[in-house]
Amino acid sequence: MTADHDTMSAGQVVTEFSGPDATPPRWEDVALLLEDSEMFWLSTVRSTGQPHVAPLPAMWANDRLYFCTGAHEQKARNIEHDARCILTTGTNDYRSGVDVVVEGVAQRVTETEELEQLSDIWLAKIDWRFDVGDGVFLDTTADGHPAIVFAVIPSKILVFTKDPYSQTRFDPFALAR
Repeated sequence: MTADHDTMSAGQVVTEFSGPDATPPRWEDVALLLEDSEMFWLSTVRSTGQPHVAPLPAMWANDRLYFCTGAHEQKARNIEHDARCILTTGTNDYRSGVDVVVEGVAQRVTETEELEQLSDIWLAKIDWRFDVGDGVFLDTTADGHPAIVFAVIPSKILVFTKDPYSQTRFDPFALAR
């Protein structure tokens, strides 16, 4: 479900934080990494200003990251207060691998057709089956408790490579062009 966007392929290496031989990764490779990654770290902010970080599965589709959470969970309460968030994925290796940081605003997903498509992605990717309820996922393994689904449309995407070390910024707004 990842779209092909030629305009995203022009990532800009941040020279201040990159080695002299750094070149930007291809957007297609970054999008594939996002699509293939199973686990992300979601960073939100509590109403007190204290940060909150939690690991969760997220799905890259339609040029955005989707995740779900129970309405009673801290991350849902944080997003209700301030929808700005960051999702990160990558590796914990120092000398190899690629790390991706996606900044954006979490928006509720309630359309039945979109939720059904996302449910299929969750099942195919990580064998987690959701039924679609009235604007929510129903977790079939947790007695049908509802899960709110969010989409994060990127406002900034940073990609960090480690051999050679580089930081590249992609312009997500080019997706709309």
